Amino acid sequence: MTLNPASSRSEVALETWIQRETMAEAMIPLIGRLYRENNVITSIHGRSLINQSVISLMKAHRFARQIDDVELPLSQTLPLLKTLVTLGLGAASLDLARLNAGFKASGETDLEAYLRGQLADVVDQHGADERTSTDVVLYGFGRIGRLLARILIEHSGGGHGLNLRAIVVRRGGDADLMKRASLLRRDSVHGPFDGTITVDEERNIIQANGTSIQVIYSNDPSVIDYTEYGIHDALVVDNTGRWRDEEGLSAHLKSKGVSRVLLTAPGKGALKNIVHGINHESICAEDKIVTAASCTTNAITPVLKVLNDKYGIVHGHVETVHSFTNDQNLTDNFHKGDRRGRSAALNMVLTETGAAKAVAKALPELAGKLTGNSIRVPTPNVSMAILNLTLENGTTKDEVNTYLRDMSLNSELRKQIDYIDSPEVVSTDFVGSRRAGIVDGLATISTDKNLVLYVWYDNEFGYSCQVVRVMEEMAGVHPRQFPALETPALVAAQV
Repeated sequence: MTLNPASSRSEVALETWIQRETMAEAMIPLIGRLYRENNVITSIHGRSLINQSVISLMKAHRFARQIDDVELPLSQTLPLLKTLVTLGLGAASLDLARLNAGFKASGETDLEAYLRGQLADVVDQHGADERTSTDVVLYGFGRIGRLLARILIEHSGGGHGLNLRAIVVRRGGDADLMKRASLLRRDSVHGPFDGTITVDEERNIIQANGTSIQVIYSNDPSVIDYTEYGIHDALVVDNTGRWRDEEGLSAHLKSKGVSRVLLTAPGKGALKNIVHGINHESICAEDKIVTAASCTTNAITPVLKVLNDKYGIVHGHVETVHSFTNDQNLTDNFHKGDRRGRSAALNMVLTETGAAKAVAKALPELAGKLTGNSIRVPTPNVSMAILNLTLENGTTKDEVNTYLRDMSLNSELRKQIDYIDSPEVVSTDFVGSRRAGIVDGLATISTDKNLVLYVWYDNEFGYSCQVVRVMEEMAGVHPRQFPALETPALVAAQV
């Protein structure tokens, strides 16, 4: 009997797929063990492998082709993981793709010896982690507060990090606790909570994947005694936006058990506006109140930073096409802000944005060089910033795209900047992106010194990820990265 070539190829493809599935299944307990027992976070070119499914792990390996031109074989990362669990590692963030590439380039044949050399600072350091858990209180539980809760629960790991202890809200009625839990469990934009949630109505506690979240009812941030709930030296994250200056936010510091405050909005006055990846190193122990700027500021500042480093920015205009927010009216009604009283679901609403000016707080070299405006549009999430820039040094579309792609993959800003060049992507494709902003390379327009860039951003989840990074810096719980990344300035000089 003659075999059908097409049928034979199909059988081989299926067998290969099954083999890859088997290897991905074998990786899951190893990734989990490293995370829970050693506080080791594993990733592939910045894509976290923690709590991922078999298919997600396979997709992460396929993503590597965008950097290395070939898919990363699971047959090479599985031995890495098997070896890593034997090294008694201390807390670290490990990029398996880069470790694998380094091993192949080294010419060595002993994988364990290579890893011991590369990770010498954390080998046999299990249990020697000097980091301590930091209690976190979310003051407010709206769109950003609930997403922060999801991320913090996901990151709970081995316990050395940010420990979500409580949320503070104003009581909304007899069924308040159940409704809060339901809103955490179900989200119309970001989908269901990945795990299980139970409610202890007697003690006002929401249990989410083993994390006990005390629900505290209060209308005044200055009168809560957090120590009554066993909460000490807490970092309070104010998600309400009700107070934006030092005087208002200082009320949190009057409560027992609070040591520092982070605002999830642009701050006023002399408060530091932090965009992680840009000026997070300016946070010092004396800073009791810090702000995480806005979603738009976080999306555009990293891109503007790397462009200014290489080409110089003379001036520019930032136009944001922004999804509507809870601040707007669903139907036409009175609103103290101009135009925002008109129906958010039916209109494009022209409004102002302070993001262009706010960039200068994180990136002083761009002070006075940017203007900005915003158009609110009838979508619930994901926005776009259009950067219309005049440069000191001219460039081409291909050159600037190659540079930005490299920054998204090989610089210390790769957690902030992403790059895509698909001709079919639309806004919903970026829901859940953990990057601050994603450059749409196909839309880039460059005519020598005039450059127009289109930057997508998940103004809810991507921003929340940036907020958590700032929290980690304030708490001093960010793990060391291996292999070390080059600085943006060094990479820029090589391009």
